[in-house]
Amino acid sequence: MSRALFASDLHLCATRPGRAEQFFALLARAPGNVDALYLLGDLVEFWPGDDDDDPLHRRLIQALRTLTGRGVHLGVMTGNRDFLMQSRFAAETGAELLPDYHRIVLAGVPTLLTHGDLLCTRDLQYLQFRQTVRAPARQAQFLNLPLAERRRIATETRAGTQQSMSAKDDYIMDAEELEVVRVMRLQDVPRLIHGHTHRPAIHSFELEGRCYERVVLGDWYEGDLVYMSQPTGNQLVSAHTLLTSWA
Repeated sequence: MSRALFASDLHLCATRPGRAEQFFALLARAPGNVDALYLLGDLVEFWPGDDDDDPLHRRLIQALRTLTGRGVHLGVMTGNRDFLMQSRFAAETGAELLPDYHRIVLAGVPTLLTHGDLLCTRDLQYLQFRQTVRAPARQAQFLNLPLAERRRIATETRAGTQQSMSAKDDYIMDAEELEVVRVMRLQDVPRLIHGHTHRPAIHSFELEGRCYERVVLGDWYEGDLVYMSQPTGNQLVSAHTLLTSWA
């Protein structure tokens, strides 16, 4: 692919309409400007199941379907907020649901995509929670609950998560460098793109004579950084800047 756009941790919700409108504008102008869009997790604040009738989520599904209908490849990787996006979501949007680690070739460079939470190996409390809530039996039990009950549980869980995060040192919730190196060597890729940590940057390092690059996507709570790959070069850039250039 010659032009690809990567975004993560948008956390779209009705209480932050400005960010949602900006993303919808990006989707509307993407055809003709990009060949592929990869969303690497936490697209929304919470996804209670593919039967969700939240107006913003229904609008999101329609906008994504319009995007794919106009020929843009859409790859969606779930994160810790939207891991219940499943086959119905994929069918309604035309998205390709990606596994936790997904390898592509970007401008001739083997590139690994991941949400980023699995790289935070020091956050043992979170990893244990992740394993519990992603167990198939646990998910099936949850999805069998009425939608209103699932939303209530989600609200309570988010409150508990925020309290837990405030008590952790920042380094615990960041990607662990040894794990980053291990995964990149295991997957045999010189480039890794991920989100989750909300610490946007492009890290370059050399190991055993080989150059590596780790691209960390930004969240959309405060900023709106995305990663744009095109023949003229790759860069972290604000969605606002892209929209201006695409106007």
